[in-house]
Amino acid sequence: MENKLAQLESVLADLRSVVIAYSGGVDSTLLIAVAARVLDKRALAVTASSPIHPDAELRLAQAVASDIGVRHMVIETNELDDPLFVANDEQRCYYCKRGLFAELRRLAGENGLSAVADGTNYEDLREPRPGLRAAWEYAVVSPLAEVTLTKSEIRHISRGIGLSNWDKPSSPCLATRLPHGTPISEELLSRVARAEECLASFGLTRLRVRHHGDIARIEVQREDMAVLADEGLRKGIVDSLRAIGYTYVTLDLADRAGERGMD
Repeated sequence: MENKLAQLESVLADLRSVVIAYSGGVDSTLLIAVAARVLDKRALAVTASSPIHPDAELRLAQAVASDIGVRHMVIETNELDDPLFVANDEQRCYYCKRGLFAELRRLAGENGLSAVADGTNYEDLREPRPGLRAAWEYAVVSPLAEVTLTKSEIRHISRGIGLSNWDKPSSPCLATRLPHGTPISEELLSRVARAEECLASFGLTRLRVRHHGDIARIEVQREDMAVLADEGLRKGIVDSLRAIGYTYVTLDLADRAGERGMD
């Protein structure tokens, strides 16, 4: 891993200057931390503010970027203005990333920065991810993937260099909680966000609330299923999610212990 970190530093140095799509997740955080060290002010981290991202994620991204000392910018993105994105077909992530990367490419030109990069890791390349096509179309580079860094290696390195969010759970955008074919709206995204905030307030961490009309399908890790069986906790969650607008509150019994199983 020390060798891969050295390779990552070399790849970033070769870019000379870069705009980085920074979500606040562990992957992009490592990337901006190394870029800030190698390129200093020639690295610009950019975070999208949008209804598809929980407000808490933006606040965390801002705090971590401040701790690192990287140059950081927050931009407003308007995915819900794109009818192709709102239709929520299987290319949803492509439409989202296409809009984001177009904006980052524009910012790179305005700021005299030579490259645009994202936090795609090596394991991401093995999965069907429509957003990768958008990255290719806009010549976005993925330094973590280029040096074959995996998620576990990224966490290990991040912990070693003192990044505060090294163990942060993955947090895909809220649109992933809606099944394909369900039109995406700000109201539905807000409902899902409030439902997940509710569960988090009961002490759960790695979780998802999947939206199926008037049904909220809760996904947690296997070890948390027994926790949800507690009568007081169960009733509190059911009452809270019904108040949000769900008629039925269900628990997915599939084993969601794997981090990527929550995506």
